[in-house]
Amino acid sequence: MSKQNVVIVDYQMGNIHSVARKLYQMNIEPVVSSSALEIAQADKIILPGVGHFGQAMQHLHDLNLVSVLNEVVLEKKTPILGICLGMQLMTQKSEEGAQNGFGWIEAEVRRFQIRDQMRYKVPHVGWNTVEHMKASSLLKGIDNQSEFYFVHSYYCDNHEPATILHLTEYEQNFCSAFEKNNIYGVQYHPEKSHSQGALLIKNFIDL
Repeated sequence: MSKQNVVIVDYQMGNIHSVARKLYQMNIEPVVSSSALEIAQADKIILPGVGHFGQAMQHLHDLNLVSVLNEVVLEKKTPILGICLGMQLMTQKSEEGAQNGFGWIEAEVRRFQIRDQMRYKVPHVGWNTVEHMKASSLLKGIDNQSEFYFVHSYYCDNHEPATILHLTEYEQNFCSAFEKNNIYGVQYHPEKSHSQGALLIKNFIDL
């Protein structure tokens, strides 16, 4: 694995330190930062997150990070990996809050509407399989139907079928990962998904 300047965006929402710990375990030394300058200099960016969509976007605006992230992702084409809420922020909007997302992916975030509430609970918590929808360098060495760990009440309703990387069934099929050029998003938590998750992170760093 080549030496990379990996920046984890710290916008005061959720699982930032668990992602950092996982990278340290993999002998990757990330920079955890809310500095626009450090984000602009990154080779790879990880946008994690757990919590409320609207609050998260407000934090990003308050920290003046929206414009720099748009610049590095859309103009510099720096690879970025969104995890859980971080993935959702890459879409246009959410049913959770009035703030617009980045709009990098033509998608909306919706709350699960479960019919069989005896079998399926909200939030969706635990291990579930992912179905590969296309080939990707992010999935090198990861078998179809591998299990990843999920914790979420909202899902990505993706209007760009060509970007769907994974589908997962939870009463309904939903987009659990997408890829569009240098933009990668996963609804599950690779940092909590044992060897498959570590491999996905390694593949992202090695892009």
